[in-house]
Formats: sequence, structure tokens, C-alpha cells
Amino acid sequence: MATKPPTGDPVQDAPQVTPPKHAAAGLPAIGHTLRIAQEQMGLARTARTLLKVNQKDGFDCPGCAWPEGDKRHTAEFCENGAKAVAEEATLRRVTPEFFAAHPLADLATRSGYWLGQQGRITQPMYLPESGDRYEAISWERAFEVIAQELTALDSPDEALFYTSGRTSNEAAFLFQLFAREFGTNNLPDCSNMCHESSGSALTETIGIGKGSVSLEDLHQADLIIVAGQNPGTNHPRMLSALEKAKTAGAKIISVNPLPEAGMERFKNPQTPLGMLRGTALNDLFLQIRIGGDQALFRLLNKLVIETEGATDEAFIHEHTHGYEDLAAAAKEADWDETLTATGLTRPEIERALAMVLASKRTIVCWAMGLTQHKHAVATIREVVNLLLLRGNIGRPGAGVCPVRGHSNVQGDRTMGIFERPAPAFLDALDKEFGITSPRGHGYDVVRSIQAMRDGRAKVLFAMGGNFVGATPDTEVTEAAIRRTALTVHVSTKLNRSHAVTGRRALILPTLGRTDKDVQASGRQFVTVEDSMGMVHASRGNLAPASPHLLSEPAIVARMARAVLGSASATPWEDFERDYGAVRDRIARVVPGFEDFNARAARPEGFRLPHAPRDERRFPTKTGRANFTAAPVEYPRVPPGRLLLQTLRSHDQYNTTIYGLDDRYRGITGGRRVVMVNPADAAELGLADGSYTDLVSEWKDGVERRAPGFRVVHYPTARGCAAAYYPETNVLVPLDSTADTSNTPASKSVVVRFEPA
Repeated sequence: MATKPPTGDPVQDAPQVTPPKHAAAGLPAIGHTLRIAQEQMGLARTARTLLKVNQKDGFDCPGCAWPEGDKRHTAEFCENGAKAVAEEATLRRVTPEFFAAHPLADLATRSGYWLGQQGRITQPMYLPESGDRYEAISWERAFEVIAQELTALDSPDEALFYTSGRTSNEAAFLFQLFAREFGTNNLPDCSNMCHESSGSALTETIGIGKGSVSLEDLHQADLIIVAGQNPGTNHPRMLSALEKAKTAGAKIISVNPLPEAGMERFKNPQTPLGMLRGTALNDLFLQIRIGGDQALFRLLNKLVIETEGATDEAFIHEHTHGYEDLAAAAKEADWDETLTATGLTRPEIERALAMVLASKRTIVCWAMGLTQHKHAVATIREVVNLLLLRGNIGRPGAGVCPVRGHSNVQGDRTMGIFERPAPAFLDALDKEFGITSPRGHGYDVVRSIQAMRDGRAKVLFAMGGNFVGATPDTEVTEAAIRRTALTVHVSTKLNRSHAVTGRRALILPTLGRTDKDVQASGRQFVTVEDSMGMVHASRGNLAPASPHLLSEPAIVARMARAVLGSASATPWEDFERDYGAVRDRIARVVPGFEDFNARAARPEGFRLPHAPRDERRFPTKTGRANFTAAPVEYPRVPPGRLLLQTLRSHDQYNTTIYGLDDRYRGITGGRRVVMVNPADAAELGLADGSYTDLVSEWKDGVERRAPGFRVVHYPTARGCAAAYYPETNVLVPLDSTADTSNTPASKSVVVRFEPA
């Protein structure tokens, strides 16, 4: 039987610490999955729900974007995917009576964990100006409030329309259509904070801002490099693909400042032998210093170029541009400087080089450990250089693999959720709908916060997500949001963003992935795009948490009718009635979606075209794949300071906190911990178990403090530390971002330690 939500926030003053684990998944993962699922859903609902996750006739997991193969397991989910489903399919409910009992001031004191544990929101809620708590509101009145504020703006560019990666293709397409018909390209999204650096680097170098590999390519690779990524917690189903690759003979290099249990050994819960013995994944672990990846890949590129016969000269001649510039820059790569930047030894790098040279088919996978630095885009370009030198783009078993973190974040961008849209996309949109889209660039997430801070943006409408919890410089962000006239959040559950509001605020409860979606024309399905460019249908199987919920497409359509009125010729009512009508329009606007409805009906879905992968055609400005030669950068840290990276615990997905444990790292019962190498801790006088304040240092001279963190002696790279977000987002300066992509530099924060 499902349990009731906690009435009070759990005490996190004394987290317990044991040695970190050296294997992931196995029986503990099964036990933890079943416990969480039973607490939220009860036994019968657990079985009915989990057996539909990622199935061809089921719903797409609301967690990560890792793809499924054509042949599905009965249990086609991981531990953290099951947690995401359980949280959404929970039997707990947040009713108007809850809000009556919990004024805004009370909600603002609660942890993200407590807020999320309360359950599904059941009715639209409204915080009036000068009100102290949310109150129930009708849908009609809610849309009137939105229309009042939006139509009163001096310019459409004073509105911000934020999108979370959970939003379906259909809802995302309608959302960007509404924003552009309203008159703005202010479409910030969660990708701005994660893989924007990947998209920027890949668009310049290979012509498309997406990965070039399929699941089958991973299975065929000779070498897989996993850099700046922790699959065991963030993308656990990826471990199965790595295991299959290992079984086929692949070698794996892991590049990470922290050892991660999932990359050491994977105990596959799908097989008895896997649970008992598991599979060792790492062949080489390069424990790199934070931010040293560009230096590492630049030196590897130098050594490849200097090795006779190591470059694919035919590929370079026929398909690339800029080789001479790279060769000249790589020649300057210095062993001593690289060892300083990376913290690695010469034998470790030489062993990595030998594995690169022995591989005919190489894939490089990465995530936030590469994308959230000032020099992130240059780092990813250097990764592409390595692959291009040996012809490892457009070859089976080879390519680039940015591993996306949210289940449709890539699809949302494909649908036009982008503040800097391509002119060709806008031309097609305008032709299809008879509108004139704005051509000026809009605000990304960081610029949106700056605009709210400076009074240039007055309405924030968030389609899902937890804007406050996901963004940097928490105090600045919260103050900026409180300057707005209206904040609107389309949500399934409570989070910190609902407690930090404009003068007025709305919470619009929506259907989740697990919910049946029935509209006037009958039962509907939506579609999503996974991290490898496969598009497929998602159909919920549960009765909605409340009869008062609307789907995301319905919310956008009704808002558009309320705001745009009779001036809009777009058939918003038809789009709400039948999502197939939306897909017909997508098919005529977005390349690769031709005959969308018929192809989406296929159980396996369909793969989007990818010119570099499919044809070795590179739609860049040069018409070729571009080598690049940016100056090598890495963070310099003053004496007595460490370089902090923010990261997730194992009981966490993005900003959603499922529990207070980080099982693989040996931390239980609390999240305010900072992991420090014992040698660094000794030099800084930080005893294990002592408490410290973290204070970040940046060129603006502003003190940013995260108080009361327990010191954990942990085998991090020397000079580096790690702590969980969103608790440490307060330390990340708003203006500290990656060059080109403007992604917050959350993985390289200089900190000092002061007594708590």
C-alpha cells in the first residue's frame, strides 16, 4: 500500500558516510526500486505502470533520453527511471486544502525533497497580488489572468516562455508557434543549461547539433570514451549498452574527476549472472582534474598526427577543412602543461593513445562534465578533432555521442524551442501558418534572468521544469523573478519555483507521461525524440490524477485563444481536439518529419535523418567537417582554494530529489556534503566530518556562500571538490558562462572553505 507524504522536513544535519561502492545496479537497485515504487503507488499500480515504461505500446520514461533497442525487455527501465515514474504516478495528492494550510511563506522554507513528496497537483491555483497563499481558480479565469498580463506588456519581448525537456513534440511545437505568433523569440529552455555547448560545437564542426551514433553503433565500437559523465546514476540504461559492447570486444576509457561505481562494474539486474558477478567496464580510468579535458584531447591529437599512418588521410582530404590549422596548433601542445592541466601521468596518457590508435571505430560520449565550463565549446570541438583525424564520423561503430539528460530535450529543440532559430525554420513556419515570426534573437536562460533582474522581462511562463532550482546564482535569480508581474508554471508536482513568484502567480496542473490523454476526438498519444534521434509515440495508461487536469497541448491552445483572440487564424481548437492535426503541420514545417502521423504509428518509431552519419555530408559553412584550433584553456586555482563541480546524487534526477541518499558514493541521510580529496583536506585543515561554509570566488568580487556542509574525505582528483546541486547553485555566478553557448559554468567554481 502507498504511504502518506512526510509532514515535516527530514533532519539532514548528520549524514552518514561509508566507503564508496565499486559496482552499480544488481540486487540493491531492484530492492530500492520496489521500495520507492510501493511507497508512491502501491503494489498493484506499480506492476501496471512499470510494465508499460519504454514499451512500444506504453509511455516513454519521464527520466533520461537514453534510447531503447528494437527488442525490449519486460522491465525496460532502470532504478532512477522507476523513481521518476513512481513520483509521477503517485497516489499522493496536493489539493486546494493543502495550499490553504501552507501559505507561501511556509512553502518557501521547505526543501525540494519535501515539496516533491507531497504528490500530484489537482487543480489550477492562483496567488493574487499581495496574497499570502495560493487559492483555487477556474481554468477560464486562469487564462484571463495570463491574457491580461501578456496583452498589457509594452512589447512581446517582455515575456519569457521557458520549456522543460519533458515537454512532448506536439506541445513544444504549439508552444513555440504561440510565442512567435505573439511576437517573440524568447524561448529559453533547459538545454541552455546543459548541452547547449554540445550543440554549438557540433553545429560548427559537423553541421548538426546532435549526436551521430545509434545504439547499434555503440554495440559495434572498438573503443568508447566516456568523458565527464556518470552513467550509473544519470543514464543507468547506458550501462547495458556498454556491457554489450564489452562483450563484443570493445575497450572503454572513462575520463572523470571522480571514480564512479557504474563505470567500475555493472551488475545487470536483467540476468542472474549479471547480478552475481557483473561486468567490469573500465579498461582505463583517467582521473582528470576538473576542466582539463581540452588539454588532454589536444595532446592526444598532437600524438595522433605525429604517429605515421595514424590519420585517415583520404577522409581528411575528401571531407574536412582546417587540418593545417589544427596541426599547427597541436604541434604546440606541451607535455608538462598537459600534465599540470589534467593531473594525469605520462604513462596514463600514453596508454590512452595506444587504445585510440588500436581502434578503427571510436565513439566519444560526454555529458555535463564537458559542457559546463568557460571553455566547454572549445573542449567539445577538440573531441571532434580526435574523431575526424581518424575518420570516425559517418562510419558504423563510430561518432559523437552527447548523452542528453531529459527525455525530450532534443525533441523540443527540433520542434523550434530555441531563442536563435534558423531563418529557414521561421520561413517554413510563416508559410504554413500565414504569420510573420520575429527575426531578432531572443533570450536564453541566463539572459532571461538578467532581463528579469533589469526589469526588461515581466512575465515568466514555464512549461514544466523547476526554473528556480535549475538555474545559477540562486539569490540573484530569485530576486529577479520576484520583480516580475506574473509567473506561470505548468506542473505535475510542487517544486521550489512555486514558492518564488512574481506579484501574481499561477500553477497550471497538467497530465504526465503516465496519464491517459483523452480529447474530443478520442484517446491521444504524443511523441518524443531520444538522445540518438529516434522519434516514437508515448501513451499513458493511468487515469489522470484529477478530472481538473489539462494536457500541455490543451493548455497552450487555450492560452493562445485567450491571448491572441480572433486576430489569430491558427486553428488552436482543432489542435487541442486532435494531436494528429498538430503532427500534420509539423510534417510540413520540420525537415525529417514528412508523413509524421503514419511513421509515428509504427511501433518502433522512426529515425530522423543525420547527414554526417548517413551520407558523410556536412552542412557547415564550408560544406565540410571543420577542424578547429582554439587556444587550450584550463582553470587556474589560487593557493588555498579548490575547484568545485556541482553534481547529482543517486537519489536525484535533475532538480527532482527522490531521497536523501547517494548509495554508490556511500552517503546517506543528507545532501549538504562536500567531497574533498584527503590530501587536499589535510592541507586545508578540513577534518572528515567537520562542517564548513563554501564561499565561491569570481572576478566580480561578490561573496556567494553555501553554509553548513559536512566535509567528506573522498577519492576526488587532487585540487578538486564536489557537492550536490541545487544546494550549490548559489555559488555559480550568473555571468560565469561558457564562451559561445552561454551555458552556466557549474562544473568549475573556485571555492574557499570557512568554518561553519
